[in-house]
Amino acid sequence: MAPPIVVQVVVDKPLAQGFDYLWDAQKLGRSPEIGHMVEVPFGRSSLVGIVIKVSAHSEFDINKLKSISRLAPLPPLDPAALRLVSFASQYYIHALGETIIPAIPQMWKKPEAWDKILKKLIVAEEKRKKRTQEEQSEGFISEASLNDGQKQALEKIRTCIKKNEFKTILLQGQTGSGKTAVFLNWLTKVLEDESAQVLLLVPEINLTPQLERRVRAYFPEKRMAVLHSGVSEKERGIAWYEAMTGRTQIILGTRLAALTPLPNLRAIVVDEEHDPSYKQQDGIRYSARDLAIWRAHDLKIPIVLSSATPSLETWIAAKAGRYENIRIDQRAHGAKLPNVHLINMRDPQNQYSPGDIGRPKVKSLISKTLANAISKNLEDKKQSLVLINRRGYAPVLSCGACAWLSKCQQCSSCMVLHKAGVLTKKSVLSCHHCGLSKTIPSHCPDCGNADLKTLGQGTQKIEDFIEEMWSKAKVLRIDTDSSRSSKGAEELFQEIHQGKVDIVVGTQMIAKGHDYQNIGMVGVLDADGRLFSQDFRAAERLFAQLVQVAGRAGRSKGDGEGGGDIYIETQYPESAVFQYLLRHDVDGFLSHTANERQEAGLPPFSYQALVHAEAKSLDKAIQFLGALKEHLRLQGQICNGLRVYDPVPKTVMRVAGTERAQLVIESDDRKQLQAVLEAVDRELRENSQGRISKTSRIRWLIERDPIAL
Repeated sequence: MAPPIVVQVVVDKPLAQGFDYLWDAQKLGRSPEIGHMVEVPFGRSSLVGIVIKVSAHSEFDINKLKSISRLAPLPPLDPAALRLVSFASQYYIHALGETIIPAIPQMWKKPEAWDKILKKLIVAEEKRKKRTQEEQSEGFISEASLNDGQKQALEKIRTCIKKNEFKTILLQGQTGSGKTAVFLNWLTKVLEDESAQVLLLVPEINLTPQLERRVRAYFPEKRMAVLHSGVSEKERGIAWYEAMTGRTQIILGTRLAALTPLPNLRAIVVDEEHDPSYKQQDGIRYSARDLAIWRAHDLKIPIVLSSATPSLETWIAAKAGRYENIRIDQRAHGAKLPNVHLINMRDPQNQYSPGDIGRPKVKSLISKTLANAISKNLEDKKQSLVLINRRGYAPVLSCGACAWLSKCQQCSSCMVLHKAGVLTKKSVLSCHHCGLSKTIPSHCPDCGNADLKTLGQGTQKIEDFIEEMWSKAKVLRIDTDSSRSSKGAEELFQEIHQGKVDIVVGTQMIAKGHDYQNIGMVGVLDADGRLFSQDFRAAERLFAQLVQVAGRAGRSKGDGEGGGDIYIETQYPESAVFQYLLRHDVDGFLSHTANERQEAGLPPFSYQALVHAEAKSLDKAIQFLGALKEHLRLQGQICNGLRVYDPVPKTVMRVAGTERAQLVIESDDRKQLQAVLEAVDRELRENSQGRISKTSRIRWLIERDPIAL
């Protein structure tokens, strides 16, 4: 009698171990391989899992093992993809199954539909759309059309890359310098091998359509898969299949694409590598950029990190020689950098006086200096961008007669006032943390006062003010609320590109990566809101955002003499962020920030992790983390170079009725931190079911390399 075939399968559960099943080769039609996707019985239901081991033995009674139910009509995940998810699982202290399975599109996690999926794939192949003339022509810049700076950068990339060698390249260039054209021309050589695959990562969905059009223009004959949460379940499932089977050469996507199996991967590009959106904020909290670098190292292939404002970690690695630093120091088309104007909001001359000509009828929400700049820009037939990084109408509704504020009943935050619009038929108070929505009270719930007032302003309020002040101008608001309308974000951005709007009001969505051609000036409101924060990365992120939004101005071919203008309202113009911005000195700011971080012993000069705890009461969460710290002390884990701070409430302490706390663990050595986190994981798992403590019912999670504390 032939020995039984036993396979070990991992499923999407917070469990460290895999589960043994019997493999019936006759029923399933083939022998098992590591990486196969299967359906398995699990408790009273069934789950999709991945085979991670094949043997003839089990630690359990063979006669009590259940059998694999079904085999997916897919090739096994390739060995490199399995190494990647295995590393991610270990480094980010997350079970292997709940690392692999969430990265697979939902369409492939429905075994009952596997047979139908094959038919869909055949239909999709037959209906593959021909590239439109617009897609094939938009934005194409051949190597011959590159300027001298771009050509030099391209040549340096080609020169420093050798076959079968890992190399990380920081492509650092001014906004509008044509970095995209450089790395797309570099990929042309890579894609001459018709089996080669390349991975292009972008930080946000909103940037995908623009880059997709440019990629199709460069490579009209190449097959491309687009992977992000904005495409339909069917489209993503088909794109993932074509990528993991090697049928697609170009894979473009957001952070979720970083874990896609790519059997013939030859090069990686991470565009806007500094962007915090590359860090996953739920489930396994991985950094797509960092995993992309590890993947390139594992496969011995090159990776290009592109940015006008590199992250401090990347910049320091380049300065230390670990990364190759290639620069483009001139803007494309001969355009100059934008002129930076700091509007000191403490100076009365920047504010309206009672007798000023053109003074708005209502209280002005912007300075006189910025208003004059917008008026001049309109006269010059140029478009204006106004950035305020807060959506809604006003962040708080208040009562002037007592201390009442529009606080959320479920969260330790205030509910934001949203005016009636495309998403809501009437004005509401909405919590941006738990999603709770309430009608606006007609009077104060505490004292009955009917004169309720708004505090602060968001995009809707600024939009209303601008429409009133410049009544003949076409004003467009772009934020996550307006982009959920029937038009969608891409159609809104197209209105800007097509010149259908005069003034754009928006959040950070308008600041990143968009190649606007007629923006003459940019205005930034409430820049100080992110200047002072308990988050030590706040200044770095503010600087990057200001450089990025400034770079939207003066990009057209006819702006060689100008470069556009950016006006920033601030009460602290002497701050280092603004002073380095005045000089367009990215390296100077990063050097200044590096010195501050080194003196304070903060990342990247140390390594951090968070242990999150959620409970019905804050005291229980704090007590749970305090006991964990005491356990580490008693075990001798807290030693030289390792610091475990006291547990504290999170910045937003309560969300959806759950109290939240955190414990910061910091080390001077990455390996030391890894060892401690693995010990923490073992200790917590011994007394937990999944990630919920058996005794106190506290939910916990370990986060490696957090981007916010």
